[in-house]
Amino acid sequence: MAKLGLKDLDVKDKRVLVRVDFNVPLKEGQVADATRIRASLPTINYLLDKGARVILMSHLGRPKGKVKEELRLDPVARTLEELLGRKVKKVHDCIGPEVEAAVASLEPGEVLLLENLRFHPEEEANDPEFARKLAALADIYVNDAFGAAHRAHASTEGVAHYLPAAAGFLMQKEIEALGKALADPERPFVAIIGGAKISDKIGVIKNLLGKVDKLLIGGGMANTFLKAMGLNLGASLVEEDRVSLAGELIQEARRLGKELLLPQDLVVASKMTADAPHQVVKVNAVPDGWMALDIGPETQQAFSRAIAGARTVVWNGPMGVFELEPFARGTEAVARAVAEVRGLTIVGGGDSVAAVEKAGVAERIGHISTGGGASLEFLEGKILPGVAALGEK
Repeated sequence: MAKLGLKDLDVKDKRVLVRVDFNVPLKEGQVADATRIRASLPTINYLLDKGARVILMSHLGRPKGKVKEELRLDPVARTLEELLGRKVKKVHDCIGPEVEAAVASLEPGEVLLLENLRFHPEEEANDPEFARKLAALADIYVNDAFGAAHRAHASTEGVAHYLPAAAGFLMQKEIEALGKALADPERPFVAIIGGAKISDKIGVIKNLLGKVDKLLIGGGMANTFLKAMGLNLGASLVEEDRVSLAGELIQEARRLGKELLLPQDLVVASKMTADAPHQVVKVNAVPDGWMALDIGPETQQAFSRAIAGARTVVWNGPMGVFELEPFARGTEAVARAVAEVRGLTIVGGGDSVAAVEKAGVAERIGHISTGGGASLEFLEGKILPGVAALGEK
């Protein structure tokens, strides 16, 4: 996907409207985690260094088209100011006379942050007139919000119809890493899919089955596959309405000659608490009333061996309830194995990202995707509206 990038544009003295993903957690009126703000810095700094007038726009939370004081972007502006080491101007709306005046007074190398886009219902409705008003603020549009690229909103898709539209550095990195894994992976290609529910990731599993050499399935969703093989999972989470689908996916893997690895042993507990009695059992020996909350040591070793020989790895979703210490070892083992791979490694989804950080191996992962839903839809093979709208090189 050769999309127009920042370096393809002359931005000097231009007004550049940048869609960023500043949808960050707030606590007591302060930014609690600035990861997403930091991720946007390379794009913002590049534009400032090139003498652009930078206008930033983002959503925050779900105000549902109404002004919610607690979801204003003022705390974000303060954090961004600290990170950039320069003044960030902030307005109380994203369109209208006040905004137009603030944009008109911007000098090259200055930054303006617009107010929460979702205070206007027209944003999520992708209203053409609202998109046109946003576009009228600038000469060039840059989308650096991969995490929102799967939404056809005014700021992610609509604006691109009115201005030259390019990908920011973060967006470009996401498109290139995920695109290479799907279109031209070095082999062996191993995908690891975890998380609670198979229903969230059916499309991903179906799309990846035809592309990977090995597919490893852990987490709560593995229970549904094990049930499809006729096993009794006690009180474990099983999506009963997806058991036949899991069986079909197992058959499809066999038909395609793909290696589908499921847990061989499980860490089970009487309830989902850190202090609950727990034990390791084979997958065919889950006691009645007990639940599977992690992959067992045999499975950790088998998964680690499968990952070890890979040249491309995509991982989305934890192997168990890793927030609770007794059930974190499976996810941590996978994190360490992925970090050892010599090749392209991609980790996506909030829980998997938290896991590689917790395991202290985040720096050794090739690409950590910032977009949970967006990376999943990309891996499903879906066209993302925010990517499709960008100009071609």
